[in-house]
Amino acid sequence: MTLSKCNTFLKLIIFVSLFLLLWIEVYSYDGPPIGLWKTFDDQTRDEKSLVEIIVEDGKLTGKIDSLFLSPDEDQNPLCDECKGERKDEQIIGMTILWNLKKKNDKWSGGKILDPENGKIYGCKLEVIENGNKLKIRGFLGLSLLGRTQYWEKVE
Repeated sequence: MTLSKCNTFLKLIIFVSLFLLLWIEVYSYDGPPIGLWKTFDDQTRDEKSLVEIIVEDGKLTGKIDSLFLSPDEDQNPLCDECKGERKDEQIIGMTILWNLKKKNDKWSGGKILDPENGKIYGCKLEVIENGNKLKIRGFLGLSLLGRTQYWEKVE
């Protein structure tokens, strides 16, 4: 190999290495998804609520901070579809996400509540897009039988 070919090859290796390092830095996020997250309606994609996620004893917990309601809607709705201790509890301030534990780069093993129907589902989540979005999967039994939502970080 000639000297000029070696230099070109070396430059290419350096460029690819720098590109990969920048890509990993920009698109990876390893921290917990703490903070305020905006949720969206599955059908209309309208803003639905803000959920505050915190870590307690190494597990994620999420509470509804506020709701995006029209003026003609009840501004302090209750979870009338919920069962047990959550029956008729105020939705604002309600814990809807709990007990998720970190496993590798995902959080799983917890539960999520849908206040619209009062049902509790198994839950797992993954932080994506450099910490700007959550991919949340709620399911019954197997993860294959469920639905996925994407929540956006509120700055």
